[in-house]
Amino acid sequence: MTGKKAIVFGGAGFIGCHLLKRLVAEKLYDELYSVDIVQPRFPVAGVTHVQFDIRQPIPPKLCGEGTWDLYNLAAVHTTPGHEDWEYFWTNVQGATNVCRFASEVGAERILFTSTMMVYGPTEAPKDEEATLEPVNAYGRSKILAEGIHRLWQTERPATRRLTVVRPGVIYGLEERGNFTRLSQALKARRFFFPGRTDTIKACGYVEDLISSMLYMQERNEGVTLYNFCHPQRYTIADICAAFATVGGYPKPQIVIPFWLLGLAAFGFEVLSSFGLKSDINRARVRKLYESTNMVAGRLPAAGFTYAFDLESGLEDWKRSSRMRDFD
Repeated sequence: MTGKKAIVFGGAGFIGCHLLKRLVAEKLYDELYSVDIVQPRFPVAGVTHVQFDIRQPIPPKLCGEGTWDLYNLAAVHTTPGHEDWEYFWTNVQGATNVCRFASEVGAERILFTSTMMVYGPTEAPKDEEATLEPVNAYGRSKILAEGIHRLWQTERPATRRLTVVRPGVIYGLEERGNFTRLSQALKARRFFFPGRTDTIKACGYVEDLISSMLYMQERNEGVTLYNFCHPQRYTIADICAAFATVGGYPKPQIVIPFWLLGLAAFGFEVLSSFGLKSDINRARVRKLYESTNMVAGRLPAAGFTYAFDLESGLEDWKRSSRMRDFD
């Protein structure tokens, strides 16, 4: 028994569930709590789930008494999908409340998940030293949230430890996002390249992400900040080819001009305004067209070893799926 306890804020989400599963498997804590406003993506034995909205002040005894390690994964992150104020309300107010809670209960370790969107879309590679150039409320709200966590650490720099990870697009079991939609479109032969095939997409497998979080946290530095994605620069064509190999799907061949896709997406937006809802819109098409060329510089420099590349990550995801090729 370690005598240690941990709370994962946002523990019901995709990354949170995988993190809790690993923390249980490695027996790092005697007690584990997940604090979220929704039910978990998948159950994890040994975790106590507490329903609470971190946009509200967090009671010091929400999960009982003890000395806590904190993991702050809670966020509004889907883009597009929310009004600008919603990102700030959850991501900034939530960070404020988590850090206040940490001070009140005497926590000395926080791991915070930020985002690659603090760099904005970019064709040029951007590592941890690059200028932050967010283009949307999500990226801007996460920069502010990083600052709030840094302020918490600087109040007692000799003892407080902060780890900040900026992940790329993360895929794996129960992702239910970009990669899941792509796999379904490829299987149904409904995917066409939006204007180009060389768009770079910084991405990484969820199991490697969790490993990196625990690895970098154990460096026990005052502030550790790092980017997370595969070390290889994968294009959208590379990603489609890997899905085709692992899933047995046909490789997409057709490139549709970006302006034509934008016009079609506008049509779906008009239909949505009349109640015929669709996930297709101009903002989502633009996301497919623009590169997110983030580079993980500090992680390999710290000696971290990746267990998966893109293809082996997809293979592991497929093996762990039960209902579909990629659950």
